[in-house]
Amino acid sequence: MTKVAGDDIIGRAAIGIVPEELTEENYEEWKRCLEHYLVGHGLWGVVSGEEQDPMNDERQEYGEEKEQEHEEWKKKNALALHAIQLSCGPGTYVKLKEAHTSAEVAWKHLVEKLKPHKILGEGDPEDESSHVEEEGGKHSAIAGPKEYLHYAPLYIAIEKGDLHLTKSLLHQDPDAVRAIISSHGETALHLAILNGHMKIAKELLRKMEQADLEMVNDYGCTALTLAAISGEKKLARAIVNKNDSLLSRENELDDGQLPVIVAALYGQKHMVNYLYSVTPKEQLHPEVGKNGATLLNSLITAEIYDVASMLLQRYPKLGVTPDHNGDYALKLLAHKPSAFPSGAKLVFWKRWIYSCLMEHSPWGSPTDSAGDEIASTKKASMIGDHSIEIHHSSDGEKNLTGNQGLWITSCVLKVLHGLGWSILRCLGLCHDRKLIHKDAIQLLTCIFKEIETLSMKELEEMDIDKILYDAIEHGIVEFVEKTFKFRTGIIYKRDKKGRTIFSHAIVLRQEKIYSLIYALGTRKSILARRHDFFRNNFLHLAAKLSPSSQLDRVSGAALQMQRELQWFKEVESIVQPRMKEELNASNKTPSALFSEEHKVLAKEGERWMKNTAGSSMIVGTLIAAVMFTTAFTVPGGNDSKTGLPVMLETQSKAFLIFMASNALSLFTSSTSILMFLGILTARYAERDFLKSLPTKLIFGITCLFVSIVTMMASFGTALYLMLIEQVAWISYPIIAFSVIPIALYSLLQFPLLVEMIGRTYGHGIFDKPNKKLDSFEI
Repeated sequence: MTKVAGDDIIGRAAIGIVPEELTEENYEEWKRCLEHYLVGHGLWGVVSGEEQDPMNDERQEYGEEKEQEHEEWKKKNALALHAIQLSCGPGTYVKLKEAHTSAEVAWKHLVEKLKPHKILGEGDPEDESSHVEEEGGKHSAIAGPKEYLHYAPLYIAIEKGDLHLTKSLLHQDPDAVRAIISSHGETALHLAILNGHMKIAKELLRKMEQADLEMVNDYGCTALTLAAISGEKKLARAIVNKNDSLLSRENELDDGQLPVIVAALYGQKHMVNYLYSVTPKEQLHPEVGKNGATLLNSLITAEIYDVASMLLQRYPKLGVTPDHNGDYALKLLAHKPSAFPSGAKLVFWKRWIYSCLMEHSPWGSPTDSAGDEIASTKKASMIGDHSIEIHHSSDGEKNLTGNQGLWITSCVLKVLHGLGWSILRCLGLCHDRKLIHKDAIQLLTCIFKEIETLSMKELEEMDIDKILYDAIEHGIVEFVEKTFKFRTGIIYKRDKKGRTIFSHAIVLRQEKIYSLIYALGTRKSILARRHDFFRNNFLHLAAKLSPSSQLDRVSGAALQMQRELQWFKEVESIVQPRMKEELNASNKTPSALFSEEHKVLAKEGERWMKNTAGSSMIVGTLIAAVMFTTAFTVPGGNDSKTGLPVMLETQSKAFLIFMASNALSLFTSSTSILMFLGILTARYAERDFLKSLPTKLIFGITCLFVSIVTMMASFGTALYLMLIEQVAWISYPIIAFSVIPIALYSLLQFPLLVEMIGRTYGHGIFDKPNKKLDSFEI
């Protein structure tokens, strides 16, 4: 075996292996360049499998020579792996499971999984030439080259949606209903469904035999599969009635997917409801195969949680079973924050309305039995349609049409009902969303009940640490709550960095999840003593800079700095005093680490504060100057004898309003100038961002707003006093227009002012419940 020189290794590290990292567009060129590189450096034998590890060769006896050959092979394998990793980038390489130790396995994964294939999505429109002129296809070898061209008139008639011509052609050739009429192995029924011509499809279905429906196209799709994609439930029902074996027919070219799985993948909720009710449930058993887990995960992806819950209640093991792609249901739920109430992100008044919404369907009967799965599925379908049913219980079930008064009442109730839900939908408070939240929590509960029975080894195979990390990153509080309830021990479990659930909550700045630590009582103090493998305690983690996704939720760098200080102070309150001065692996205390991590943010906060104060100070100065001048040049002038304003006697009430608003505007604008001046001359220490600077800014903006309002009131009153005698009517529209600057200032500055007041003097970002343990049932 040829030995690779050490100098050559340095050359490989210094010179680019490929022009650019692997992307979707450059696969062929990337593969060619990397293959040339591996051949040129004597590594291709290891990658192609021609050179195997001598240790796996049982024919050769173990000895010094075999050991040396193994070391040489090991070095080549490492170099080839390094070249592949550098070439495809960490983002792609990390996706290659079981490919981190063997260059041969890594290369095969890249060739098989990342090579772009020419795939025609089912239901995608295709040009006529691809059907009529294209040669080949797997059916050409069976039916003869270009035999489908014989059916070109039928193909064109179906594609144009000409039902009359299609009937005529089928009358001339009845066997055409089971013939292949396109280059992709499609029958007339396939083509009609793909083009959305359901009348033609029903006519073709009426003429077909049971066996004809089992024909598949080049992509392994039956007519039922295509109907599932299109969402045509009536057509699917007709196909199933004629040949129900198609419900269990797996697509051999697409991971053996059943029609119900295909419908879920394409988000066809009503089709899923129907197909699930008629699909043989034994096909979904976890011991039979991975169809059940694949269906469950597809339902979660499509947010069809009610059907997913029914499936999981029948086969709880599916919640901890990987699908065809190796994904678990819990992993997918961890990336669905919108499916849970904690991901709703509603303002306080929307939260109140949301809490008042009924959990049962407002258009169905709350007394309906949910025991039967088919009835439940039909109910779910009804919910999706938003159909309204009014139930009446009376002797003999009297018809409403027989009583005009009741009929009018019914109509009014329907109109009001529809109007109410339309308003809620406009506010983003659709009842469907609350039903989704309820079903998702129920689904999560079912999964965690099964997780409760798993061993720690099985949890590690699921990569539970990564799943919980993803859930925390997305702020899904319900995940941690279920962990508390069903696997309390996980809260003490450390990941590969030595961090617990609450360590991640601190690093990722998820205050709702971190607040759950207060429900632990004494255990809170035990957890707060933990260190990660870098000797960081909780306070070190709080000293790190927040992720950008969390910082962007706060307006302005100064308020971002305030939020960081609030986190640091909150975590500081639960750690032991000695931990405040502990050194981590980088020999830094929490305070020193905080200053280092937030140096740039503090500078940006200072710049933001000064810019805001400077701009507002200019406005305040202009108002103060105008109001000071106006105080000595009153409308109507002064009496030459007494020196008193003339209007004080003729229009005393209006004049007093003028003077009072003028004086108030002058005083508040002067106060705001002083507040902004205090901001401009502040020393901008880190702790100043917590209360001092926000308080000055809040007071300054509030005073500036009052000065603007009183200035406009003074201006409007002055116009009234000057025009009251001659053209009084014109003063009223002018006064009305003076409200515009006030409204604009309110729209632009009030949201910031409200946010600052809430963050500085509100109840805080952390929730400290007194009896949180009751909800967790630990």
